[in-house]
Amino acid sequence: MAEEKKPLLIKRYASRRLYNTETSDYVTLEDIAGFIREGREVQIVDLKSGDDLTRQYLLQIIAEHESRGENVLPVNVLNDLVRSYMVPGGGVVPQFLQASFDMLRDSQSKMMENMSAMNPMAKMPGFEAMKAQQEAFLKAMTGGLSGSWSGPGRETDKGTEEGEELDDIKKQLAELQEKLSKLS
Repeated sequence: MAEEKKPLLIKRYASRRLYNTETSDYVTLEDIAGFIREGREVQIVDLKSGDDLTRQYLLQIIAEHESRGENVLPVNVLNDLVRSYMVPGGGVVPQFLQASFDMLRDSQSKMMENMSAMNPMAKMPGFEAMKAQQEAFLKAMTGGLSGSWSGPGRETDKGTEEGEELDDIKKQLAELQEKLSKLS
């Protein structure tokens, strides 16, 4: 089995500047977003304290993209995320999101397998360009996702409010997946 690539280490200096330890230069949040889109895992640590700041900076990248009008997350999904923080133990939302992205990644991988050279459509003009575009989309959608959720969580009964919220989130995710499939 291939060894997993080590995350790109970014150090934050006291001046709040971000330093790429691989290339020995300073980077911006947009640079970090680019690394993630390319499929790299990143880890951002405070140089002085050694604290892991990755989560904080990834949320900041998402917030900046949302504020520029690149609305990826509908307001009702954002509301559900905020609500999930109010549930003791973290609720089921993080596990559900991780499972949903795992499902998306798996279905995208299967779709790419179906677009292999053995497929009769592979001889059609423009097929290679379409395949490359689909691979880029897959990489952009799933490149920065880790394999499993390691946060807190607990299971809930379907009859509870949390179970109903989970059903709402599942419905919203299904709608998002449908929109994504129409885009690709």
